[in-house]
Amino acid sequence: MRYVLYGLLGLIVAGCLHGRTDDNRRDEAFVEVDNRHFLDITLYVLRGAQRVRLGIVTGSRRQVFTLPDDLVRGGSTLRFLADPIGSNRLLLDEEITVFPGETVRLIIPPS
Repeated sequence: MRYVLYGLLGLIVAGCLHGRTDDNRRDEAFVEVDNRHFLDITLYVLRGAQRVRLGIVTGSRRQVFTLPDDLVRGGSTLRFLADPIGSNRLLLDEEITVFPGETVRLIIPPS
């Protein structure tokens, strides 16, 4: 059985990525993950009942993912789900509204 733990992911909306000037890049939204846990995690983004796999973040590493355009077009309320590989826990964050051009930063705590 999997347990859902709320509030274990730190979440900060950081606005536009600095140093990006390409018009196409300003329309994209990103999620930057700082995985401080020793386990690798599979990261998902949730909008309503829709769940989209973004990829795997190796333990003790950082990685940036581009959010699918259809999930953030016009601003969308999203949730992020981190599924540690080799664990029966799911880490689920609170809802956040994300707009094109923004970067969401997630911090996965060490335990």
